[in-house]
Amino acid sequence: MNTTASSTATTTGSSTATTTAVDNAPSRTIELALTAQQQETVARSTIAGEASDLAELAARAIRETTTGEFSRLPMPATTRRKSAWRDDLTTSPGIERELLEEFVLEPSTGRAIEMAAGEVLRLEQIEGSQCLDFNCFSLADYREAFHTGRTRTLHGINPTTGDFLWSAPPRERAMMFILADSVGCNDVLFPRCSANMYESVYGFTRHTNCADIQAEAQREYGLTPDDVHDSFNLFMSTEVVDGMPRIRRQDTAPGDHVELLAVMDVLAVPNICGSDVQPTSNYSLKPVLVQRFRASEADLAAVPDLWEYDSQRAPADFTQPRIRTERALHRDPSYVPAFLTDAVVTSVETVELDPETAALFERMWDDGLSARYGARGAGLRDVLFSWWAATHGH
Repeated sequence: MNTTASSTATTTGSSTATTTAVDNAPSRTIELALTAQQQETVARSTIAGEASDLAELAARAIRETTTGEFSRLPMPATTRRKSAWRDDLTTSPGIERELLEEFVLEPSTGRAIEMAAGEVLRLEQIEGSQCLDFNCFSLADYREAFHTGRTRTLHGINPTTGDFLWSAPPRERAMMFILADSVGCNDVLFPRCSANMYESVYGFTRHTNCADIQAEAQREYGLTPDDVHDSFNLFMSTEVVDGMPRIRRQDTAPGDHVELLAVMDVLAVPNICGSDVQPTSNYSLKPVLVQRFRASEADLAAVPDLWEYDSQRAPADFTQPRIRTERALHRDPSYVPAFLTDAVVTSVETVELDPETAALFERMWDDGLSARYGARGAGLRDVLFSWWAATHGH
C-alpha cells in the first residue's frame, strides 16, 4: 500500500487480537490500525483513481465529511456477471399475456402454486381491505426460500413496484419481481401470525392463522411446519412508532392488486391472513382473486438487469451440503474450524496529513470523536470508512 511511511503488521497466524497505536497528542502524523479487508478497500479506491494513496484518501474523507458534500463514487469492480435468466425461459413471451390459471382464494385457506420463470402471479382484491401472506420456495431446492430480512435490508419495510423478493444467504438471489402494485401497502416487518400468538395474546385455543395455513398449503409438496418462514405481507399497512412496529387499518379497494413476476422457477404460496381481531384486514376476512399468467414481452422488459456473484453459494459449494434428517444435534468430533481469520489480521499504517487537513481533523476530534475513541487513529479510521460507505452507496 502506498502511504507516506511504512506499515507494520501487528498480528499473525490465526489470532484475532489486534494492536492499536495510542496517539493522544495532536499531530499531523496518525497511525491507523487496518484489517487486511480494510487495506484491500483502500487499495481498490486508489486503483480506481479516487486518491493516490491512503493519506490522500483520508484527507478527501475528512474534507467531504466536514463540508457534508459527498461525492458519489461507483462500487469497485467485482466478480459480478449479468444473469441470463431471460435467455433460459422455457417458453417465449408473447405480445400479450396468456392466462394460465384463475381461482378465488377463500378465507382460512392458502394454495401452493408452481410457477415457471417468466410467469406472473396477480393477487387482486375482490371486496377490498384483505391482507394476504405470501411466500415462495425455489422449485429446484426448497431450502432456497424468500427471506424477509434480505428483502427488508434492500427495499425497506414496505416493498413495492420495482423491488424484488430475495432469498436468504448464502444464495441471496432475486426470486420474484414486484411488477405492479396499485396501492403500495405491503410489509416485511411483522412475522406471520400463529396459533400461539392468538392463544398467548388473545386467549383463543383455536384460531385460523397464517403459520398453520401456510403449513397446510405447502404440505401438498411434502414440506413441514418447520419449513414455513416469515412472509411478504401483502396489503398490510404498518409503521414504526417509538421503536415498535404497529399495524394500521388499510384502505385497499376492489380491483387493487399486486403482480409478482417469477425470475426463477418457484413454488408460490399465498394465503388469506387469518387475523380478524387486529386491524390487519379491518376486522373481517374476505376472498381474493388469484390469476397466473405467462408474461408478455413488456412484462419481462420491465425487470431490471440481475447480476450473479461468486459469493452466491449453492449446495455444491457448501462444506457441509447434507440436509439433516435427525432432529437432535450432536457434535462432530472431526470438526476443524475454517474461519477467514487471515482477513482480519491487522497492520498499522502511518498517515501524514497536510496542515489544513490536520486542522480539520482536530476540529472533528474535539467535536465528538474524542468522546468516542481513545486514539486519533481509531477516530480517523471511523471517518475514512464512514465516508467510503456513504460515497459508494452503502
